Amino acid sequence: MKLLYITNGINGAGGLERVLSIKASYLAEVLGYEVHILSLNEPKPKPFYPFSPKVSFHSIAVAGNALHYLYAYQKGIKQTVKKLQPEVISVCDDGLKGFYLPLLLGKKRPILYERHASVQLNFSNRDVGKWKQKLTHKLMQRLAKNFDAFVVLTKGNLKEWTGKNVKIIANPLSFYPVTTTISENKRVIAVGSHSFNKGYDLLLQAWKLVFAEFPDWKLYIYGKFDNEKTYIKLAEKLEIKNQVYFSQPVAQIADEYLKSNIMVLSSRSEGFGMVLIEAMACGLPCVSFDCPHGPADIIKDGEDGILVKNGDIQGLADGLIKLISDENLRKKMGATAKTNVQRFLPETILKQWDTLFKNLVKQRSS
Repeated sequence: MKLLYITNGINGAGGLERVLSIKASYLAEVLGYEVHILSLNEPKPKPFYPFSPKVSFHSIAVAGNALHYLYAYQKGIKQTVKKLQPEVISVCDDGLKGFYLPLLLGKKRPILYERHASVQLNFSNRDVGKWKQKLTHKLMQRLAKNFDAFVVLTKGNLKEWTGKNVKIIANPLSFYPVTTTISENKRVIAVGSHSFNKGYDLLLQAWKLVFAEFPDWKLYIYGKFDNEKTYIKLAEKLEIKNQVYFSQPVAQIADEYLKSNIMVLSSRSEGFGMVLIEAMACGLPCVSFDCPHGPADIIKDGEDGILVKNGDIQGLADGLIKLISDENLRKKMGATAKTNVQRFLPETILKQWDTLFKNLVKQRSS
């Protein structure tokens, strides 16, 4: 089967790029798909995450004001689709423009949408007025019904969309190490870009409380810095800069999980929580805000990790302190996490995608 993914980019170090590398590679290598990926402004792609050599890359140039940008976007996609003649198209674009593709491309072939973010993300942009955010979401709700399938990642995400075409398929694991974490480094790890949505302002305030009780433990944060280095400056202001280590993204993040003892997620919202399942695969218990949506679908509270009321700084600190102070509990939860997370192995998740793609093609041809 010939499959075309349409996405903004594959060179970044975000969760969407990681997931796409896993899915596209597995479909090409294991299930025999002819996989093509169309991205924007990447004529010579240099993916941060590895893709199978069997995956083909394409790029269209988009620039200028909104009208020029959208014109180039739709023209480039139409030309690429005409050239490749894919049997199925999958749109991976959490912005508004991707929602118009069924109208632009027509009904010649199945077109599905992969939603990688909670709608809460549309309401967390402090630079956009609330009325505009709500209007955008209403428009997305209407346009979403034009896709043959609209795929979300969690049960919580399912409640955000009203169409009968909405389905749940979780993200697949990036890796599942044979070994597990045996670290005695007294180290907590967080992974994600330095954006408001990742909640590092909340995490750093919580870590100040943790540090007061456990000054020999360190917090390591891996993720792309913002231009203002907001959270690096905040760590200095909170007088914990020597207990917090910031690093740009690393491709082999599994190595960093295996050096750590606990994973913490402080996001205000998530599409899924890829970093949670990665950490659990390495045998780490996770302490996470119960944000919309993802953590509650992944963590079994009190069994393989700890869920905290969203935004509760003291609760986040208490969860971390509980695991730091009880080594036996920490190791027990970590071992359970490694077992429980097997439900996200690629062979399980990609089987669901294979079935969906084939069913959509069959329905269209019948």
